[in-house]
Amino acid sequence: MFFLNYGFGEAASLSTMPDTFTQLYIQLVFAVKGRHNFIKESFRDELEKYICGIVRNNNHKPLAIYCMPDHIHFLTGLNPAQSISDLVKEIKNSSCNFITEKNWLNQFHWQQGYGAFSYSKSSLDKVINYILNQPEHHKKKTFKEEYVEFLVKFNIDYDEKYLFEFCG
Repeated sequence: MFFLNYGFGEAASLSTMPDTFTQLYIQLVFAVKGRHNFIKESFRDELEKYICGIVRNNNHKPLAIYCMPDHIHFLTGLNPAQSISDLVKEIKNSSCNFITEKNWLNQFHWQQGYGAFSYSKSSLDKVINYILNQPEHHKKKTFKEEYVEFLVKFNIDYDEKYLFEFCG
């Protein structure tokens, strides 16, 4: 469980030009390929810190992260100079290489696709709390139930065949 106290105002100062001002808060959600429980408690904290480093190196502001055994929730203040898809691609590629280099797993891959959900500044405390309490949430509902709930809540049309590879 990782919470980064940057102060919410700092995310608003992310820009590539001095006269550009943004305040973009995005929760990213993506799963381990095959939905295997590969993210172990023994290395979860180090993986979360590594992912936050990737995000910082790309000039975004990590706000909260939690890696469940089979998926990840991550809240960031987004710098508009990089697309969400490019950020997710870099997080996935770099973290796969990191996990392999650390010999935590012989082979590790994230599934294709991701969810990206935007929030207002006034919602951040609630979203951060939600992310940091993932183990408690998943005592009550599965990842599939949670993910579909996000899609419905955000009025995102979806086709079941394009959801993550849900097992069972």
